[in-house]
Amino acid sequence: MSARAREMTVGIRDVQWWVRDYAYAATRQVRALTSRARPDGFKTGDQCPVVIIPGIYETWKFLQPLITRVHDAGHPVYVVDKLAWNIASVPDAARHVADLIAEQRLTGVVLLAHSKGGLIGKFVMIGHDADSRIAGMIAVAVPFSGSSYAKYMLPPSLRSFAASNEHITGLNENTVTNARIASIFARFDPHIPEGSTLAGARNIQIDTGGHFRLLADVRVVDVVMTVLAGFGHPHDLTSAE
Repeated sequence: MSARAREMTVGIRDVQWWVRDYAYAATRQVRALTSRARPDGFKTGDQCPVVIIPGIYETWKFLQPLITRVHDAGHPVYVVDKLAWNIASVPDAARHVADLIAEQRLTGVVLLAHSKGGLIGKFVMIGHDADSRIAGMIAVAVPFSGSSYAKYMLPPSLRSFAASNEHITGLNENTVTNARIASIFARFDPHIPEGSTLAGARNIQIDTGGHFRLLADVRVVDVVMTVLAGFGHPHDLTSAE
């Protein structure tokens, strides 16, 4: 196959991944809107507690399939109702997360975050965890270095994902917490061309494409469960798929 043919094949594949990603997001949003699940039903379990931080324009129900799997494994799962559709600024959202952890008197917490939720989670770990209640974070498809697409977005909430945004640059300057973060991401992310590699973290690339549908990939779910089981113990998951 010629180089030109390979480029065309990759381009077609990426477009297909992009379409499937939006299709998954649309379907998941509808299901989230119609779900009657209540957050109190996930608070039982004897394993380490997990706090859910969804992405922008997502409620906690967008991550419900993953939440169910985590809860079924024995983890009490907590959602932050005050985040709603998660359009608040990263600092404001981080305060809501920190308040919930304190109010529920949680310890040994693992944050499970998607997209913008990972920025919020790292902000919490850096600035709102003086009493060391957080064990670490599992981050799926997070724009740790921003997204070059942000400058083309009209809503300020989306433009804030630019690499030059003060919150993104500030979070990148602080690498102390990175060793306690597992960053899971696809080989191709239609929303984050820069990728989600985080220096010093456990970076886990899944051989697929997607930003939203990654949440339903069985390999991602398996990695999430493996990381959860191993938090607090030496683990090398950098090549897990």
